[in-house]
Amino acid sequence: MIAQLRYGRDGLPVELPDENIAAVLRQKQLPALDDPVQAIRGALAEPIESEPLNEIAQGRTDACIVVSDITRPVPNPVILPPILETLAEAGIPAERVTILIATGLHRPATDAEVREICGDEVLASGVRVVNHRASVDDEQVHLGETSRGTPAFVDRVYMDADLRILTGLVEPHLMAGYSGGRKAICPGVAGCATIMAFHGPQLLEPDAARAGNLVGNPVHEEALEVADLAGGADFVVNVTLDEERAITGVFAGDMRAAHEAAMARCEQQAKVVLDEPAEIVVTSGGGYPLDLTLYQSTKGIVAAGLICRDGGTIIIAQQNAEGLGSPDFARLICQEDVHACIEHALRTGEICIDTWQLHVVEKVLRRCSVIAVSDLSAEDAERTPFEQAPTVEEALQRALAEHGPDARIVVVPEGPYVLGCLASDPVGRMSVGEMLAAGAD
Repeated sequence: MIAQLRYGRDGLPVELPDENIAAVLRQKQLPALDDPVQAIRGALAEPIESEPLNEIAQGRTDACIVVSDITRPVPNPVILPPILETLAEAGIPAERVTILIATGLHRPATDAEVREICGDEVLASGVRVVNHRASVDDEQVHLGETSRGTPAFVDRVYMDADLRILTGLVEPHLMAGYSGGRKAICPGVAGCATIMAFHGPQLLEPDAARAGNLVGNPVHEEALEVADLAGGADFVVNVTLDEERAITGVFAGDMRAAHEAAMARCEQQAKVVLDEPAEIVVTSGGGYPLDLTLYQSTKGIVAAGLICRDGGTIIIAQQNAEGLGSPDFARLICQEDVHACIEHALRTGEICIDTWQLHVVEKVLRRCSVIAVSDLSAEDAERTPFEQAPTVEEALQRALAEHGPDARIVVVPEGPYVLGCLASDPVGRMSVGEMLAAGAD
């Protein structure tokens, strides 16, 4: 069979042996919205467990709208204009609206990326656009500590705004269960100390810190607690997307309730349950923009680890046109012994900014081998803890030689955008609603 893996902007066709294919995991084909702009307007007017945005905005002096940075394919040029129209009708013109790019600890968005994130119509409206700068202490507000002792710092622009709106994409998240909702605040617009603690080894080490899981997941719980310390949001607008990045659902209103509805839709289209794990998983880093760097595309490795048996092999195609990622991550992922690094972090708590991303990958490497196919330079590729191959086909030949000619192969063309899980684990057994109910008990 020919499988089209998400790889950069154009994709990567690969030839796989039909007789070994146990499953091809894809998002379920839920219908895309015929008129997404009208759907957004409708969601703003009839939100979930909230007053309409027009009514909430009445009498407010200014507004802050949080948007994701370039690493997330959120259709902001479609989402933002109806929000700005509604705010203007309520008496908040674009000149009194700040769009805050939730960079977390990523680099600031460039001018070209700001244009891609927001769209020409939004930028021409007169809004102010700023990057969140987590490492600038004066730009954060200290809100106290969470029950786990995490210091809660949140962007001053967000905290000082009279009306606060979160936007985002809800998809499976490698450690917080699902993206969206509370994650726009933590880590999106949180301060450096908060983000470092949020990504700390003690939160990441438990098996519960994984994609799709909301029961006893310390990362999900910590994000929610920081968001609550910040007072949450006056309104959220979350969307779900299909594999062509078309909008399949708009969920607006109360931060918790709208996010729960979005997670349920995401689960409906993204979750695929397998009866048993595979010896070989062929996957991707999610394509552009997620596979711009190895730092982001490792999410495909982590997602594949959930359905790969102990001792199995993960083959990942990830373009990595911008290289390894930050200097900190490059240093971490290229060190001689990644296991010793994480053992040290768990023992001492000593981490740097990107230790968390190494940690989630290292958890997979304890159980599985990884063969990577990428456009990284030979020098960078050879320094990583992954085996390298020039093509997916060659990588597969190696894996079959190790696991035998009858080895079961599971293919995940969209990488981390699909929530693969096993029938025996909590995510396979429980729905989003059941998990949230279990957590509340």
